[in-house]
Amino acid sequence: MKILVCVSKTPDTTSKIAFTDGNTKFDEAGVQWIINPYDEWYSLVRAIELKEANPAATIHLITVGNADAEPIIRKALALGGDEAIRVNTDNSDAYYIAAQIAEVAKQGGYDLIFTGKETIDYNGSSIGGMVAELVDSPYISLATKFDLNGTTATVVREIDGGEETAEVALPVVVSCQKGMAEQRIPNMRGIMAARTKPLKVVEPIAVDALTSIQSFELPPAKAGVKLVAPDNVAELVRLLHEEAKAI
Repeated sequence: MKILVCVSKTPDTTSKIAFTDGNTKFDEAGVQWIINPYDEWYSLVRAIELKEANPAATIHLITVGNADAEPIIRKALALGGDEAIRVNTDNSDAYYIAAQIAEVAKQGGYDLIFTGKETIDYNGSSIGGMVAELVDSPYISLATKFDLNGTTATVVREIDGGEETAEVALPVVVSCQKGMAEQRIPNMRGIMAARTKPLKVVEPIAVDALTSIQSFELPPAKAGVKLVAPDNVAELVRLLHEEAKAI
């Protein structure tokens, strides 16, 4: 069984967010980069668990990005990936990224493609569905549990107000979220092995991006706290009604 895990580079959640070039570009100065948590903690770790149950399985990692993404994908290799592929391009358009992943996936003949449910920077949740369409495979989103019996997968996913259990034959594309697996930390053996694992760099295929960034905008600064005396109920009601719009 061949598994392809999509890995994305995202800013650490403690990073200070700022923009440059007229608020059209993220300011990367001083930013600490990490593996997107949904890719690392859930999709990659579940792929590793599947390989542990079936040692003949192979796990390939893919990222779409420039050379500065390689430390991130090396960490993913340290966790348990067998080899990695970096598509040498940098673009924020979801369709463009999905098309690059799909091209590699079609050439590799993968049985299972895992993505995180979203990245923590853009929160688009669209890559998995686009990849599935482009490789002509079924797609199951927001998976919290994934079990495999031969070539049939049983997937539990969140729906409004509950859960849904689906069965699907491989190949399939699945986006993963909390519940799929438990976070792991690379050990020293994995870190040392990752240095020599294959990391193939491929050039992107020609695809027209469908969207472009016009501008970024930070949320408004939080207003100061207003204190109301315990016996001034009328003022509290007025503030909740007129300013907070809560009643």
